[in-house]
Amino acid sequence: MRKVVVASLIGTTIEWYDFFLYGSAAALVFNHVFFPGSEPLVGTLLAFTTYAVGFVARPLGGLVFGHYGDRIGRKRLLVISLLLMGGATFAIGLLPTYAAIGVAAPLLLTALRVVQGFALGGEWGGAVLIVSEHGDDRNRGFWASWPQAGVPCGNLLATAVLAVLAVAMPDSVFLAWGWRIPFLLSGVLVLVGLWIRLAVAESPVFREAAERAETAGAPERAPILEVLTQHWREVLVAMGVRLAENISYYVLTAFILVYATEHAGLSDSTVLNAVLVASAAHLVVIPLWGALSDRIGRRPVIAVGAVGVAAWSFAFFPLIDAGSFGAVTLAATVGLVLHGAMYGPQAAFFSELFGTRVRYSGASVGYQLASIFAGGIAPLVATGLLASFGTSLPVSVYVTVAGVLTLVAVWASRETRGRDLAAVPSGPLGRSGSAR
Repeated sequence: MRKVVVASLIGTTIEWYDFFLYGSAAALVFNHVFFPGSEPLVGTLLAFTTYAVGFVARPLGGLVFGHYGDRIGRKRLLVISLLLMGGATFAIGLLPTYAAIGVAAPLLLTALRVVQGFALGGEWGGAVLIVSEHGDDRNRGFWASWPQAGVPCGNLLATAVLAVLAVAMPDSVFLAWGWRIPFLLSGVLVLVGLWIRLAVAESPVFREAAERAETAGAPERAPILEVLTQHWREVLVAMGVRLAENISYYVLTAFILVYATEHAGLSDSTVLNAVLVASAAHLVVIPLWGALSDRIGRRPVIAVGAVGVAAWSFAFFPLIDAGSFGAVTLAATVGLVLHGAMYGPQAAFFSELFGTRVRYSGASVGYQLASIFAGGIAPLVATGLLASFGTSLPVSVYVTVAGVLTLVAVWASRETRGRDLAAVPSGPLGRSGSAR
């Protein structure tokens, strides 16, 4: 089990390093090298638009990877997603700038961002399922939360590399070529992740289901068709649960870079170091929240997180306005600790919503569709609200509305803690399924 967890965690860390690296670069670099000549906030909005494109591509990746992951297995698709993500990120590090090739530069950047989104759309479902399906029913929340911890690990790694470069070289050098280093570093990281991921065995739950299907010999519908026709309620629940988690995360980790540097006048290194500390705390608490969900249930832990981030959003921006490193670090750290309450139990919760033959498709579609309307546009919406109103209050209201919608989804769902994944019924859980 530890070997499976480590392989999923390292692979997920590398994929999210690639994805978050783009988000940080969009806030700090791309508005200068790919969208020059605009007002600072306008250039940032354009950079975040290409950032959002990656989220639009994620559901397509979830559909494709989910279909084949439910048909041929979790492991093979995880290897493919890692190669796609790493290749796209490495290529971004080689891109010519707007000054060199004009409008072709942001177009190529956007195309590579689409590949990133497509790959990440398939990564999450496979990583959390291969851990969930290897583990036992009693401790699934804890073990399945470790691939989730790959998110702060990836953010931690990306932010750390950018923070070191920001300190080690002048801004002019960083903007000229230094920003390329962390993207090119992705090539080395992918080789490490690939070596580890290839050593993992296929999920035993999937193997058993595949053997039963082969013995029965009955033709099966495409997994995605079954999800959309019989499991749409579970997909809607997953999407609703994702809203507050996804929106708050990208406000806390991506929009903070814009707000603190453009609005509060803080230096890049101050904000990056604050996010670095907060991401380390996030990494620690995600498995703890996952373990708590094994004891008291997925729904109450997620609800605590939704209420917490909504309330904290009104303290978050005044702390940044205070202008000190300690205040910014406190704002980001408390926000991410509360976010972890939603994110820690999420992998187990989504895995328990669907039967084995549609689990990859169902979990991926619910997870990734929400990302279009949540994290994909969160930095864009937050930046637009700040530019329009000149104050952070509308952004806090935006996060609060997301929290309320997540609470509605939690209220509409059933508790899934303790379900036997091999015995989850193929029909919709809301009508014919029950916890074991």
